[in-house]
Amino acid sequence: MEYISIIILVLTFVTLMAIGMPVAWSLGLSSLVTLMVSVAAGPSATTIAQRMGTGLDSFSLLAIPFFVLAGEIMNRGGIANRLIELAKAITGRLPGGLLYVNVIAAMLFGAIAGSAAAAASAIGGILGKRMENEGYPKELGAAVNITASTTGLIIPPSNILIVYSLASGGVSIAALFVAGYVPGIFIGLLLMLTAAVFVKRKNLPGGQATTLKELTSKFLRALPSLMLLVVVMGGIVGGIFTATEASAIAVIYTLALSFFYRELKWKELPSILLKSSETTAVVMLLIATSMSMSWVMSSEDIPQSISESLLSISDNIFVILLLINILLLFVGIFMDMTPAVLIFTPIFLPIVTALGIDPVHFGIIMILNLCIGLCTPPVGSVLFIGVGVAQTSIEKVVKPLIPFFIAMILGLIVITLWPGLTLWLPRLFGL
Repeated sequence: MEYISIIILVLTFVTLMAIGMPVAWSLGLSSLVTLMVSVAAGPSATTIAQRMGTGLDSFSLLAIPFFVLAGEIMNRGGIANRLIELAKAITGRLPGGLLYVNVIAAMLFGAIAGSAAAAASAIGGILGKRMENEGYPKELGAAVNITASTTGLIIPPSNILIVYSLASGGVSIAALFVAGYVPGIFIGLLLMLTAAVFVKRKNLPGGQATTLKELTSKFLRALPSLMLLVVVMGGIVGGIFTATEASAIAVIYTLALSFFYRELKWKELPSILLKSSETTAVVMLLIATSMSMSWVMSSEDIPQSISESLLSISDNIFVILLLINILLLFVGIFMDMTPAVLIFTPIFLPIVTALGIDPVHFGIIMILNLCIGLCTPPVGSVLFIGVGVAQTSIEKVVKPLIPFFIAMILGLIVITLWPGLTLWLPRLFGL
């Protein structure tokens, strides 16, 4: 019976997606159809509606709209420019320095905004023309921007880590946030090493040397923006406030900072609030329908069936992790990150915890897998944003993008096989 449920669920979901149904509706309707196999239509519809409501009944989820709003304010408030200028002061003098600037700025801005899409749009929009004017291949700049922007989803504060905490049944958000720093920086360094290969092959130009006085000046200009990370993460780790309270503080801080920079006007606030509300509504609908699907899968014993099938192949921890990574990479190609986390966390987490893998470590592995999916067609949202900002085409970007894909996959392998890389910082803080 469990395998019949799996077949019905998968076929219904894939069919609805194939005919162009939005992801959230596909999740909800496929859950309803699967439940109707064993329950009458009326009670099935009522149950799905109840589960959608229950899925959103979580105090932790309040952090998402606040962090989304903070990201929108930062995108409009001049923060990206100051981070780019700081990154350029650090690495801009090197041959091909603007590629390194892109990676560093995307890591900083993505970490502060918590959004890969915002980072790709803001950093790509500012650096794209500058790269082109200085002789950088447009497609190479787009490839660096697309892949580097995803590091902000691993480096906290990150909305998707909050979603994983919800789907996992309560893994510490503070531990997840702290655990993301080293893997995120590690991936950024791998992307910079990959960019260095292109720099050598294409003999890309360097920028002007930065004096200590200029470096100090640009650091001080960017310091208020960087302090947001200190305020948010320091407060969470120090136990001063929760992640949800930190998100509200982030909104107040970024709003005050943007007005201090005089790059945000009161008349822009309604459009910022509207954009944030639209993004939040999409994310919350995805969470609601994904939670209903997770409940249906649990009630039909689908996770247990998949777990038994995987463990029947092998009980070797490395083989299981390899299989899960391959499955998640495949899933990331066709499914957006939020529903993927909500659907597959309840399936895979019991398997890996039974094998002794820390849930925090597995969370970083899962998010990194799905970050790679954001850069791949047909549903890679960051890929489309990066290509649009660079005013080029996917076909032209694919070739320079492949080496950066390989770098991210190599980073994924290292992070998967080396738990200490993820866990040593949370253990250091006693999380």
